[in-house]
Amino acid sequence: MNEAMDALEARVHRQLNRMRDLGDQMAAIRVRETSPDGAVTAEVDGNGALCDLVFSDTISKLSPSEFERVLVATAGRAAHLAIVRRGDLVTAFNQEMAESMPDVQRGD
Repeated sequence: MNEAMDALEARVHRQLNRMRDLGDQMAAIRVRETSPDGAVTAEVDGNGALCDLVFSDTISKLSPSEFERVLVATAGRAAHLAIVRRGDLVTAFNQEMAESMPDVQRGD
């Protein structure tokens, strides 16, 4: 009985550590995207939240509507890429957890 409990405790600790690792990896996501004309660079985190914006001198050549379009498109691309990275991490985590589950708990 002690061996079974020890094995269970060890598995739970491994899974908990893996969950913490996932949280750290997701918190570390940062994506920088620059517009094709180089006018705008946007950086977002793993939630797609804007963390930084950098404008080059090129923005002075843009109309307000062009500037808005470039800014929104660039930040949107960065957010999309960040969410994709986050999704990849979660998918890998879920696969790893499913593979580590005993057959009895998965219903096999």
